[in-house]
Amino acid sequence: MKLYYDKRLSDPTYYVQQGFRNGKKTTTRNIRKIGKHSELLRITDDPLEYAKNEVRKMNEEARSGISEFSVSLDFNERLPHSGDAVSCISTINIGYLYLKAIYSKLDLKQFFRTVSSRSNITFNCSQICEFLTYARILDPRSKYGTYDKLDTYYEKPDIEYHHIIRFLDVLERHGEEYLKYLFEHSSSIVPRDTSIMYYDCTNYFFESERADEEIFDEVTGEYISGLRQFGLSKEHRPNPIVEMGLIMDSRGIPISMCIHPGNTNEQLTAIPLEEEVIKMTGNSRFIYCADAGLGSYNIRKFNDMGGRAFIVTQSVKKLNDVLKKAVFNDCGYRLLSDDSKVSLEALRSFDKRSGENLALYNDHAYKILHADTAVDIGLFEYRESKNGRIRKTKSKGTLKQRIIITFSRKMMEYQRTVRNRQIERAKSLLKLKDPEKVKKGPHDIRRFLKSTATNTAGYILDEERIREEERYDGFYAVATNLEDDARTILEVARKRYRIEDCFRILKTNFDARPVYHRKPERIRAHFLICYTALLIYRLLECQLDDQGTHVTTNNLIETLKNMNISNVHDMYYMALYNGSRTLDSLENRFGLQLNRKYYRPKDLNKIVKKS
Repeated sequence: MKLYYDKRLSDPTYYVQQGFRNGKKTTTRNIRKIGKHSELLRITDDPLEYAKNEVRKMNEEARSGISEFSVSLDFNERLPHSGDAVSCISTINIGYLYLKAIYSKLDLKQFFRTVSSRSNITFNCSQICEFLTYARILDPRSKYGTYDKLDTYYEKPDIEYHHIIRFLDVLERHGEEYLKYLFEHSSSIVPRDTSIMYYDCTNYFFESERADEEIFDEVTGEYISGLRQFGLSKEHRPNPIVEMGLIMDSRGIPISMCIHPGNTNEQLTAIPLEEEVIKMTGNSRFIYCADAGLGSYNIRKFNDMGGRAFIVTQSVKKLNDVLKKAVFNDCGYRLLSDDSKVSLEALRSFDKRSGENLALYNDHAYKILHADTAVDIGLFEYRESKNGRIRKTKSKGTLKQRIIITFSRKMMEYQRTVRNRQIERAKSLLKLKDPEKVKKGPHDIRRFLKSTATNTAGYILDEERIREEERYDGFYAVATNLEDDARTILEVARKRYRIEDCFRILKTNFDARPVYHRKPERIRAHFLICYTALLIYRLLECQLDDQGTHVTTNNLIETLKNMNISNVHDMYYMALYNGSRTLDSLENRFGLQLNRKYYRPKDLNKIVKKS
């Protein structure tokens, strides 16, 4: 702030003047009137020196964070007209600055600087990647929708839409080194524990009615299958899909990913991605953990070599008769909590309403079975025939492994409750006399119906099928080649839910689907952006957890999304949000001082430069 007065006048008026820089715009305003020279003579012999002292006091107060303004308002003043067809909100988001604090530590500017130097790229790849990532977390839209809302961020990045599209091609071409770079630099933010790696697959649907056609590669003479293909959709949608494989560490932070056509057998995706991760991390010794769908003989055998290990879910129903007999044989079971002997009959029959049985109700019984012959547990391996096709054959090799069987009274009751509701729905179908014949899947209520042996079409409840399913209620099994105790192995397997949580965040919070792209390279680039958003979010979540303040996904994203400010006469910004426990947790970790009611442009600019 400085003193302003017209030196040409014999009786000048003294003002406190301040300059405001808001982005590229600079404004100078008289923020306070000190008084006229003749009026000040009544209280001081030297009005000029008095005015200078007043300015000096205001500068000292401003350094302490206190500023006094005098603003005149004209309530008849009309809104500035934009010329657009629709009025827009003029608020600006600053919540993304917490994400920027993590993004900057990944040092992606250096990565894209190196990439740009190899080719004739004139646009800012790092800035495009940065704001596409923020938008995927805070306001997921199509690429054009994101471009249309760039001015809602404090920095107001100057990005052209055609540069965004060209950037997607650049990102896809360097996808493998990009994933490796993210892993290496994320280790400096949160220590990565790659001793255990969790792997799973999911699929994403497209707003299309037909799959991609095969493309003939004139160089190799091969037919390349399109990326969007019809496959087994977990949502039963009649749309083409693509398949994503995601591998994460023991803290739920993603390590790498892969994208495959929607008709790809997920069993064939695990080993190639593991080999890439081994090269990326330099760690050839880790525990592979996955569900039963990703625990084929090939995968188990691969992870039994080189000092690696596996813990995969094992289907009790697929065990051979000898092992099933051992499972249902009520001897050899022990409690997981204290390793004391227990019987299944006792677990099924105790009074759960009694307070003294609460610990037992929450406990599990377990038994360990040795099953070194792979064929005994219903495993299959995949072989490539001479014509290039992959054949599924019953495995004939041997594999040293143990199967840990567990039984839970609580799980048994839950499964029976679900089944009883399904049976009631199946009974209601009997009233139709002729239920529609469809494939009876593992969760389809029609599996409890069977056709009668009469000439007229009719259905009855399949009581035998119901009794057979009830035998398996409460049982759960994992297969492993480790010799650790059962409690340790089951604790590792229990954390598989975190990778399902990653998929939930991608699909629900980040709106990774539907995908508004057609070309394979841009589809892959889209999921690389989604992966980057997931990585930054998980790093942020882990940093908050490390300080003992866990915040739910919805609360964290909603808080960042609501942190909007309003520009007041280009002089300062006023917060349009209130404080919260989530904001307190963010401030305790990052200390960006974004829990203030008012902000000076220069203070926000310092935060941007600091990040």
